[in-house]
Amino acid sequence: MLHYAVVFFIIALVAALFGFGGIAAGAAGIAKILFVVFVVMALISFLLSFARKP
Repeated sequence: MLHYAVVFFIIALVAALFGFGGIAAGAAGIAKILFVVFVVMALISFLLSFARKP
């Protein structure tokens, strides 16, 4: 998940470099959403693994 967020962030940077504002904004938005999903899933996984240990 984090890999895809980084890929979309790089796509956004390249698109912005070449002047494609709409594509850059879309890719940046997707990267933000994927990063937030990754953080939420990582926190849930951490909390569940922490709660299962006796």
